[in-house]
Amino acid sequence: MNTKSYLTPTKKYKTLISAIHAIYRLVNSTFELRDLVIRLSRLIYQLFNSQYCLITLLNTTKEHSLLRCLVIGKKKYIIDKKTRVSNRIEKRIIKKLSAIRQDNLLGIPLVCEDITGIIIIKRDKRGVPFDRFDQEMLMTLGEQAIIGIKTLQLYEEQQKIVLGSIKSLVTLLDTRVPQEYTHSPYFSHLVIMVAHQMHLDEKQIESLKYASMLHDAGKADIPLEILTKTSKLTPQEYKIIKRHPVTGAQILRHLQILRPVIPIIMHHHEKYNGTGYPSRLKKGQIPQGARIMAVADAFEAMVYGRPYRERMDIPSAIKEIKKKSGTQFDPRVVEAFLKVAKKIKTKKYLQVSDKKL
Repeated sequence: MNTKSYLTPTKKYKTLISAIHAIYRLVNSTFELRDLVIRLSRLIYQLFNSQYCLITLLNTTKEHSLLRCLVIGKKKYIIDKKTRVSNRIEKRIIKKLSAIRQDNLLGIPLVCEDITGIIIIKRDKRGVPFDRFDQEMLMTLGEQAIIGIKTLQLYEEQQKIVLGSIKSLVTLLDTRVPQEYTHSPYFSHLVIMVAHQMHLDEKQIESLKYASMLHDAGKADIPLEILTKTSKLTPQEYKIIKRHPVTGAQILRHLQILRPVIPIIMHHHEKYNGTGYPSRLKKGQIPQGARIMAVADAFEAMVYGRPYRERMDIPSAIKEIKKKSGTQFDPRVVEAFLKVAKKIKTKKYLQVSDKKL
């Protein structure tokens, strides 16, 4: 767009309405604060035909930034660590809690009860200076953006609390279940890699992450003499083992935020051909997350071994997964797993495996 013809009077209000809708869609399209700030920076950069756009989120002291995103042309520069606010314009906006407009530079505070961040945009000196309408428009967009930013900040705090609680549950489980029966630290990463390969959305991946940490929670209710048995299980003992997905779901059912996780935990031992447990579901009846977990779970059990089963090398385990595609495992999940398997760092897996022995 030619800067000389930027926003004629007849286009201004249409542009404002369009911009508000764009911000609204943007705010409701992501669950990640970092992603929101990056996309918001790009959008404002384009809307105002800027030379650059800088968005800074502040910590509670207002002396340091939590996240900074600078967009210049097609490039973006992100600093997501604590850095001291030293820019003169930023300091002035923080101190006065008001917008600054100086010819080709425009900056506004992002305020929600208190200042949370700053947006600064700048045009080339040869471009059209920012006018009062530009200032009002940026402030209106800032008001919309800060709602999304604060919501995601609260969401991230909530997720930290949830993740902390989950880690406490996992630690408690690990004190009850022998090390030989727990998963490697790489297990969650493997599950999430397969989920990304299958293009699951952010919420589905988040649920899988939590499920991968808690899917064996029900084993805490299995008698140790059965859990640690090295010989073949009796039919009655195997029946007790098969109860652990249901028990795990019952343990977690009271946690509202983990509701999407429960079907994954409940059905990660189902088989694609309907011969698994606890419900003998098959194909699409099995939750997608559970189908992903089933493949990763089987792979880890083979690679790390169990007291009742010898370890396999990684190529043999991959071959076994491939062999059971369409019977025990969803072929689409196996296809995604095989692509991910090429990226698996064999040495890292074996090192973790050796530590578990």
